[in-house]
Amino acid sequence: MEDHKLRVFCAVADTKSFSKASELIHLTQPAVSLQVQAMEELYETRLFDRSGNSINLTPAGEILYKRAKEILALYAEAQKNISEITGSIKGSLSIGASSTIGNYLLPSIISAFKKKVPRVNISLMVRNTKTITEKLNAGEIDIALVEGDVSKQRFAVDTLISDELVVIVSPAHPWAERRNIPVTDLIKEPLILREEGSGTRQIIMKHLEDHGIKLDDLKISLVLGSTEAIKSAVEEGVGVSIVSAWAARQAIKCGVLKVLTFKDVKFHRNFSIISPKRNYCTHTAKEFLGFLKVYPIKAPMP
Repeated sequence: MEDHKLRVFCAVADTKSFSKASELIHLTQPAVSLQVQAMEELYETRLFDRSGNSINLTPAGEILYKRAKEILALYAEAQKNISEITGSIKGSLSIGASSTIGNYLLPSIISAFKKKVPRVNISLMVRNTKTITEKLNAGEIDIALVEGDVSKQRFAVDTLISDELVVIVSPAHPWAERRNIPVTDLIKEPLILREEGSGTRQIIMKHLEDHGIKLDDLKISLVLGSTEAIKSAVEEGVGVSIVSAWAARQAIKCGVLKVLTFKDVKFHRNFSIISPKRNYCTHTAKEFLGFLKVYPIKAPMP
């Protein structure tokens, strides 16, 4: 179907950037510019206002964007209907996931889904929760799975599973032989946290503040950009940390880390599936969502 130019145009409109659109649809930036230029020549009017550093739709562009979205939705609906008749699911699926889910939970799920529908091309982007929600809102990914709070006004939100956050220490740490600690003991030890924008950090600070512990009360020894880096630092004795039970599972099994819980509070959160309310969900994305809901996810800790 001749929808390529419309997809290029919508990618630029959604991302407000020719460079980001080129990354999203895997074309060079000059090729994206040429496609937009061809459409402007076809309609004999400018579709984008390129004043300053921003790119915004002109009134004509707004009209075309609305109709283009409707046309692309109809194409997707046609593909869905044909797939239902033929039993064949194909196409592409772009998934975004925050770090814990993307690194520790999704790989096995995606692998199982790929075995079921081998003709689907799947890409997975792993970033922190803040970045992933921004990518989803810009239309750069089809589906997102995140930890932490997200705006229910901007997104449709469904719970995937519940997750528990646990304390990790090195085997040589004085807490290593304990099963649990009072939450107030955290202020006595060097603590390693994820960066701002991390869903894990967001939930940790919310729980601590609910128990009267503020950021200034903590002895922050390191702020690191990944859970793997945090686990390595804890293993080396730099400090203690709080991570998802999913992230701690393999290290505990190997004996390089010890895990504790809190006596007086449970650090629980939800892993959520989110999608933008304003965007059409493709047939492939719907199939994956259905697969997620029935996939047997085993608890990370015995």
